[in-house]
Amino acid sequence: MGAILADIEQLVRCESPSTVREAVKASADLVAAVGERHLGTAPEVLVVDQCPHLRWRFGPGPSDPGRPRVLVLAHHDTVWPLGSLETHPYNVAGGVLRGPGCFDMKAGLVLALHALALLGGPHGAPDGVTLLVTGDEELGSPSSRALIEAEAAGCRAALVLEASADGGALKTERKGVSLYQVRAVGRAAHAGLEPERGVNATVELAHQVLAVAALADPALGTTVTPTALSSGTVSNTVPAAGAFAVDVRMRDAAEQARVHAAIGSLLPAVPDAVLEISGGPNRPPLPRASSAGLFARACRLARDLGLPPLGSASVGGASDGNFTAGVGVPTLDGLGAVGGGAHADHEHVLVDALPGRAALLAALLDDLLTRETA
Repeated sequence: MGAILADIEQLVRCESPSTVREAVKASADLVAAVGERHLGTAPEVLVVDQCPHLRWRFGPGPSDPGRPRVLVLAHHDTVWPLGSLETHPYNVAGGVLRGPGCFDMKAGLVLALHALALLGGPHGAPDGVTLLVTGDEELGSPSSRALIEAEAAGCRAALVLEASADGGALKTERKGVSLYQVRAVGRAAHAGLEPERGVNATVELAHQVLAVAALADPALGTTVTPTALSSGTVSNTVPAAGAFAVDVRMRDAAEQARVHAAIGSLLPAVPDAVLEISGGPNRPPLPRASSAGLFARACRLARDLGLPPLGSASVGGASDGNFTAGVGVPTLDGLGAVGGGAHADHEHVLVDALPGRAALLAALLDDLLTRETA
């Protein structure tokens, strides 16, 4: 336990907001050093669009058909801005560990390193495993998505060390995500002297906000949420332009395609207004069918280890596991720390659960690499 806590403390004290390039690089350097200590070898550093990602690949590569491979996924970037340690200091008290990014997901990353070291013995990690640690997950993985999908291709499974759901439940279903911006272009005019000469972008956006929100289908679990909105410049001028963002979440690919087509077909409601629509699908859904077999394995192994029964959860948030499921690889998510408060002031990890989670991951990896079937 002491070694796990020491590693989590190191990583949490190295702040790594996704948007600060120097901080992400410093964090990647630290993760590489900690990983080399546990796994006996340095990672490949893959820099894409100036963002560093780390890959440890053990045994034959993905093109070798003779041995099953398993992809273990983690990320080291966080949503917390620089200076968050001053207001949310790292500490452990009463069996609870706190600090920015501890739950999402630096503790999970540490668990991956310890599980691989435990399973690999003197060799550092078992043949057939790839550990990929990315640096831009909290941004939607713009530079790492291709790496994730390429590494997942042909794998028997992808195991994602994102934090657990409530009560330690594994995440067996995640909604897909689409992101859009709807921009209206009108024409400015004096709001008091001759408003009729203008084309009001705010009025156009009001029509479009209602049209977009109506695309939701609660019965299918599809949410279509207009979010950040801005329009106009000053209070006495007819707005010449404005825009709002749209966040879409759905359980299946058909719904993702339906909403995408509908948003792309929006037409102006105000005469002479112009609509400009950008964006699209960001992550495919992770359907329950993708995780069912792996969840059954995990439940069996948890029983064998004497761990508490595992729960399962369907969540609206997305992860890099959506990408692995999207390329057809069985994926199990939420294998990381037990706790709560991701992205929030009360972010925390339950210390007593850490050894059991590491043991479960090690057992699951061993089972996948050595057993032909569930």
